[in-house]
Amino acid sequence: MAVIDELIEANSQYAKKFDKGGLAMPPRRKVAVVTCMDARIVPSRALGLEEGDAHVIRNAGGRAKDALRSLIVSQRLLGTREVAVIHHTDCGMLTFKNEDLRAQVKRELNADAGGIDFLPFSDVERSVRDDVAALRDSPFIPKDIPVRGFVYDVRSGRLTEVR
Repeated sequence: MAVIDELIEANSQYAKKFDKGGLAMPPRRKVAVVTCMDARIVPSRALGLEEGDAHVIRNAGGRAKDALRSLIVSQRLLGTREVAVIHHTDCGMLTFKNEDLRAQVKRELNADAGGIDFLPFSDVERSVRDDVAALRDSPFIPKDIPVRGFVYDVRSGRLTEVR
């Protein structure tokens, strides 16, 4: 069985017990979390979130630049009032440079990714600081919105605030 078929079957079982269809669209706790797509991070478990609590915006590296569009929607249309930026240890974004991935795409797909900034980084804490600063300095994020940054340790499950 293909993995997607397994997911469809799991969803069928989930839907049989699903009882949260009446939740409101705006997140109850008025928070948006920007984090990495890494499969070792399950934000709801790591942060004690339930359905309807928060917007969780995921992308490669948990980068603010990629998340900005979603954050604008989250805040302007759905009322979130805080942002947590969470990067993590042992991140794949630490393992390459833009030119490396662009060359791989060219070699394997014969496609030009020269216009794509994949947003890799070489220091996790620095990337958190950079992303927090970018959001705080953005004209699209109001100055009264708290933006805080963290590193999630994939080995221990602990979250550490980066100041």
